Amino acid sequence: MTAPEITIATPADRDAVVGSLVAAFVKDPVLRYLFPDEETYPRYAAAFFGHLFDKRVHRSSIWTIGGGASVAIWEPPAGQPAAGAAPAHGSSEDPYPADVLARVQGYDDVVHDALPTYPFWYLGVLGTHPDSAGRGWGRAVMRVGLDRAAAAADGLPAILETSNPGNVELYRRAGWEVVGSLSAPVPTWIMQQPPR
Repeated sequence: MTAPEITIATPADRDAVVGSLVAAFVKDPVLRYLFPDEETYPRYAAAFFGHLFDKRVHRSSIWTIGGGASVAIWEPPAGQPAAGAAPAHGSSEDPYPADVLARVQGYDDVVHDALPTYPFWYLGVLGTHPDSAGRGWGRAVMRVGLDRAAAAADGLPAILETSNPGNVELYRRAGWEVVGSLSAPVPTWIMQQPPR
């Protein structure tokens, strides 16, 4: 069976992409630290991923497959600093109460401080809806971003972070290596793929 075509996301893909990511990250340690309440998780996680989507969709650096079932959200080097999971506090778009916003902003700040100071391609989000897991689609959309980074001929590495211990070995098998870690607020590994 042939995999569906990988496409660059457009604003029309927002609902499908956000829905897939909310479902994909239900048990993710960072998302559950940020949004621990079962009742509010879907709403807050949707705001979180929607904000990341909106920041990057016009940079043509979000790849999807299967109608948004698997998603890679990349940040090209020119867009750094790479973090930015929280909307500005007090903005009309602020979807969180103060305590949740403080957790989101605090985590964002800690991760941003741990990322390299040199330019890099940033894989901010990689997720697959559970209904489409196991098809290799996540690796496929990740690879397109790595190919774009290689085609840029800028000789820059790719960086990601993961708080899921099981993902560390999956990323290692795809050529990533651990270059740093955080112990708090959630154990997190910073990984790098050398430029190709």
